[in-house]
Amino acid sequence: MNKKDIIIGFIIGVLACVLGIFLFIIFFTDFDFMTGIKSMKAEGKLGKLITLGAMLDLVAFGVLLKMNKDLMARGVVLAVIIIAIFTIFA
Repeated sequence: MNKKDIIIGFIIGVLACVLGIFLFIIFFTDFDFMTGIKSMKAEGKLGKLITLGAMLDLVAFGVLLKMNKDLMARGVVLAVIIIAIFTIFA
């Protein structure tokens, strides 16, 4: 069960980040999702956009800890680490 819970937490972390990016583009720009991603990449702000999207991982981490799902919370932390490494190269 250990690996399964960590993988589920990782998926939750990645989906929370994508949801955060989607919500930021929809509410704070005049673009749709794909156009917003392309525009941010062209302006060199894709890393900042990914970082803002990762803020929802904090919420997911807190909720999982509150539910005593420690291994899933570790998966969310793993997702944040992978996202941070990706942000360095984006």
